[in-house]
Amino acid sequence: MRFIGFYDYTVILTYLSMVSAMAGMVLSQQGRFTAAILCLMLCGICDAFDGIVARSKKNRTEDEKNFGIQIDSLVDVIAFGVFPAMLCRSMGLHGVLGSVICSFYVLCAVSRLGFFNVLEQKRQKTEGGSNTHYRGLPVTSVAMLLPPFYLLRFCLKAHIFAWALHILLLVIALLFILDFSVKKINWMKIITFNRKK
Repeated sequence: MRFIGFYDYTVILTYLSMVSAMAGMVLSQQGRFTAAILCLMLCGICDAFDGIVARSKKNRTEDEKNFGIQIDSLVDVIAFGVFPAMLCRSMGLHGVLGSVICSFYVLCAVSRLGFFNVLEQKRQKTEGGSNTHYRGLPVTSVAMLLPPFYLLRFCLKAHIFAWALHILLLVIALLFILDFSVKKINWMKIITFNRKK
């Protein structure tokens, strides 16, 4: 029996991110927001290192490389698009305005990831290797922005936190689609540097 797709170690972190996002969405619906935030952070960690793991396989075919790009973005739509929107909705983005902002956020995430895929496929053909800069705020940045913001929930009144959450999600969404350069964090360089100390 044969399966379509690729299921080797190069995509394991991407699939783990997907499982974490699904768990986080269930937890957010149950009102277990701290656990859901931890799931979002795990998604961010998996995304930070999935490219390093994928590139460790030196004999990857072009199909495997292209599959990696596509599956990474498809999972990112769920882990950093749909999941944070559902989490924020559960934490206070209610009513028509909340629905509009959540929908706009997911739309911007999808649009940004689609645009990234187009640029990345072109770049891979001419440059290869890993990217050094992003255009627009990466969707994965929500995994770094939302957890510290969530801590404000414990020191702000519920309605103030809810309004602040509306503004935060709207600003992040806009930064996804605004065209500006963001330097990519090189996690491997950071790890290697710390090891040398």
